[in-house]
Amino acid sequence: MRTALEIVLWVSIALIVWTQVGYGLALALLARILRPGVAGAGRSGRRPAGAGADPHEGPGWTPRVSLIVAAHDEEAVIAEKVANALALDYPRERPQVIVACDGCTDETAARARAAGADLVLELPRGGKIRAQDAAVERAEGEIVAFSDANALWEQDALCRLVSAFEDPDVGYACGQVRFVQASDGAQATSQEGVYWRYEMALRQRESRLSSITAGNGAIYATRRDSYIVVDPIMGHDLSLPFKIVKRGLRAVYVPQARASEKMVPSIEGELARKRRMMSHTWPIVLRGGMLSPRGYTVGYALMVLSHRVLRYSTPFLHALALAANVALVAIGAGVLYMATLALQLALLAAAALGGALRARVLLIARHYVLTTLSPALGLWDWLRHGTAASWEAAEGTR
Repeated sequence: MRTALEIVLWVSIALIVWTQVGYGLALALLARILRPGVAGAGRSGRRPAGAGADPHEGPGWTPRVSLIVAAHDEEAVIAEKVANALALDYPRERPQVIVACDGCTDETAARARAAGADLVLELPRGGKIRAQDAAVERAEGEIVAFSDANALWEQDALCRLVSAFEDPDVGYACGQVRFVQASDGAQATSQEGVYWRYEMALRQRESRLSSITAGNGAIYATRRDSYIVVDPIMGHDLSLPFKIVKRGLRAVYVPQARASEKMVPSIEGELARKRRMMSHTWPIVLRGGMLSPRGYTVGYALMVLSHRVLRYSTPFLHALALAANVALVAIGAGVLYMATLALQLALLAAAALGGALRARVLLIARHYVLTTLSPALGLWDWLRHGTAASWEAAEGTR
């Protein structure tokens, strides 16, 4: 029995350490070993998009682009978003700005038209994905780009993002989103910025070596003929990159294409947001095709396993490690297991203290524990009552 408990404990810890730290170190090592011109190169033999090459300094290749913003009751921010889209450094006759109103009950549509959107669709409530699908059907561009209503793009972001598609092997590209605190004077407790910087570093290395395993909703694009209609509860952020890869194309990260969004101000609010996201993620993982290796290279399959499957399994690995450790201490397995149990309990204690004390180390511990819990809560929500296609804005992000 002791041997079995030790195996459970150490395998669980090893998998947690691998997905949280070891995977990133392995990517960094591989990125150093492999030459930029070779790593991730596709059929065209070109330097991979997002690999650190100097991007275009100004508009060069400027295909027709449809920039789509799906919005539900976004009257507070939609005019600023449309103005931001129209001011992008891209020939004005080339972008088509589409606002797809998903069952809006406020002035979103009217304000989008007044701000100058090229096309405003007033749709019945069907969820973000179906609103985006409807907009793609009306899109005139050979590239379809997507953004959230509260995400503001830097002036050259569209040019940078679109430049990735000069490589014919690229079917999907996402840019870099930066989370900023609201300017209302309130002290935020969320540590999402710390996590997100690490996530972006992983994404850049994945893109350099092969393809990214997930995108973000603030700034991304596909070729119109590569666009994939997915189940309305399965968001584009996770489903499009691996499905594009299965079609023989690359999904890349373009860090020079930047956007910004307000972060959720509290760790508890971030937990609620990630819990909702994970209720959309598990259907993709378990029945959306992610677990099927068909269409993956060996390297990309290992990326999906390390960065996605194991990351989402982390709460269950932590639970196994804790249960096995408690059992080992109970049977008197030795000082080593008392020490490992003390470390696990110290993490939980630091997370609990982070709810009352605003010391940075305690807040980071609280953020880690609560966001690690979110996949388990999201799975519970999905299994218990399914996942709705519709969505609401996260509190404090508008």
